[in-house]
Amino acid sequence: SDVMTRYQTGYAKTSCLVGFREPNLTGDHGALTPETEAQILRSYHAERWPVGTIARHLHVHRDSVARVLGAAGLPRLGPSLRPSGIDPYLPFILQTLERFPGLHASRLYDMVKARGYPGRPDHFRHLIARHRPRPKAEAYLRLRSLPAEQMQVDWGHFDHLQIGQARRPLMAFVAVLSWSRQIFLRFYLGAHMENFLRGHLGAFAAWGGCPRVALYDNLKSAVLEREGSVIRFNPTLLAMAGHYRFEPRPVAVARGNEKGRVERAIRYIRDAFFAGRAFTDLEDLNAQADAWVLGAAGDRRCPEDETLSVREAFAQERESLLALPPNAFPTDEIRAVTAGKTPYVRFDLNDYSVPHTCVARTLTVAASPREVRIMDAQTVVATHVRSYDRRQQIEQDGHIDALTDHKREARAHRGTDQLIKAIPISRTLLAQATERGEPLARTVRALAELRTTYGATQLEAAIHQALARGVPHPNAVRLALEQQRQANDKPPPLPVALPEHVRRRDVPVRPHNLNAYDHLMESDDEQR
Repeated sequence: SDVMTRYQTGYAKTSCLVGFREPNLTGDHGALTPETEAQILRSYHAERWPVGTIARHLHVHRDSVARVLGAAGLPRLGPSLRPSGIDPYLPFILQTLERFPGLHASRLYDMVKARGYPGRPDHFRHLIARHRPRPKAEAYLRLRSLPAEQMQVDWGHFDHLQIGQARRPLMAFVAVLSWSRQIFLRFYLGAHMENFLRGHLGAFAAWGGCPRVALYDNLKSAVLEREGSVIRFNPTLLAMAGHYRFEPRPVAVARGNEKGRVERAIRYIRDAFFAGRAFTDLEDLNAQADAWVLGAAGDRRCPEDETLSVREAFAQERESLLALPPNAFPTDEIRAVTAGKTPYVRFDLNDYSVPHTCVARTLTVAASPREVRIMDAQTVVATHVRSYDRRQQIEQDGHIDALTDHKREARAHRGTDQLIKAIPISRTLLAQATERGEPLARTVRALAELRTTYGATQLEAAIHQALARGVPHPNAVRLALEQQRQANDKPPPLPVALPEHVRRRDVPVRPHNLNAYDHLMESDDEQR
């Protein structure tokens, strides 16, 4: 009872000293309030309460109390009430953590356990959290740049757009001039290299010039590989940088503060432009973005000169930008595609039609944001409006109609080839019949029927007679065949294969018994 009285008295005394209020010890989000942290420090150092007593009476976890005490950096008062099992291993633990600050507690536990530590891993993890060295706070210099000296570039992800059956990422290309803070904003359906290049060209066109340095983080569109200070740039980016005479410069690894202007611009775009905005399609969104950049984004104060707005600062900076070359850098997507047995090529989740003469060949696709051109070497064989849907067949009527006509002609050519192969003289008759305006397909079909009915030998002789008479027509051949049949006194030929409906009717009929009719006739004679 004396112990409880002393605890209660100390609790009341401490409460009176710091104005203790029991509710809301951890704030609105579970973190300790400054008032609670101050009470923990006072209870431990002024009142000399143990950690467990503080945690129990302030209704917080003992680890939270230990964290507050460790963050204060004050030495513990007096010796511990009981020694800890980790004490003999502390010199080794501190030395190891000094060499390897990021070493996981689980790996450190295995090292200490191999040296005889008897404790459990969960308790060891809590102890290590108290002794792990805290990272030192790093100070940064304020980065400044000259007008037209630098721009910072980055991508921002703004959810996805559902276009038909396709779900495409909505990416924002953001470029910021470091001195005036002028923003260029353009939304694309994906962070492809071609869109990365188009964003640069759009920014240069909007600004009317190009800065001398472009600052990037280590995205693949800019840096393909990095080993220390050795950097392998994307060759396409280097080609564009050479075309516009600017220097691509990546920031150091894990140094996002070096391009803080574009990072803050992306956050500003999320909060001030994109949040709660309605748009019909990508074109409408980009139109609204252009209006916002020229309007509200240009009205804000310029951090480099508080007396100027961003619009006014950019007007001054524009005069120092590098002039643009007369021709723009090409930004079309170039892909090698293969047309299979069907007259289509697959590009960006959709099928685009090509002439049937291009099947089973490797072609080249050159695609802009609005148009898809399909080329065979340097010749454009098809042009389509680009689709961002999925599993669609984008066709030109001429491609499919030409294939259909070709198939019909192919059937006629197959019959012609078979006829000429069986009866070579028929080539002459077909040539003369075509010259006279006779339809080739109908002539071939009529001669093929005569060949089936009379045979190839008789048909060849009849064709010779028709040509001798100067009448290259199937009817003249049929007349010659009939004359041959009559001269040989043969019956009219029957088709080798009767049609199906004729074969079904050609069934045997059983004759009836006529004795009943004879009996009726005999009855009539008797009556007479």
